Amino acid sequence: MEIKKRIVALDIGTKRIGVAVSDGLFLGAVPLKVIQRNNDKKAILEIKSILDEYKTDVILIGVPYNMDGSLGFQAKNCLDFIKPLESACTILKQDERLSSEKAESILRQKGKKYTKNKGMVDVAAACVILQEYLDNNR
Repeated sequence: MEIKKRIVALDIGTKRIGVAVSDGLFLGAVPLKVIQRNNDKKAILEIKSILDEYKTDVILIGVPYNMDGSLGFQAKNCLDFIKPLESACTILKQDERLSSEKAESILRQKGKKYTKNKGMVDVAAACVILQEYLDNNR
């Protein structure tokens, strides 16, 4: 399936959602923001607002499969969270095992202090998820 609209990537956690968007040429991932997940309805509305802003209906979610490929609690939590958007959006799924570790490594290499700002890791993880998807679908 060829995607012609920008892609909004979500790293969905139980407390926060990291958000990134593809650039206009589909070459790279651009960090956007962190959405607090203390109210899922508000979080969904915020995601819809981002989709409107970027004139897209394509969402890429990172699914944290277990190392054996099965769905654990967090993977099911991600899939349940995104259900309200399934009828209005194209939902793409990307295996995101170890994306947070990759994100932390990238932030360390750039000299960023992320240990007290977990949201920075969530946004970077959304970028990692999106960049891997873009690299694998050219």
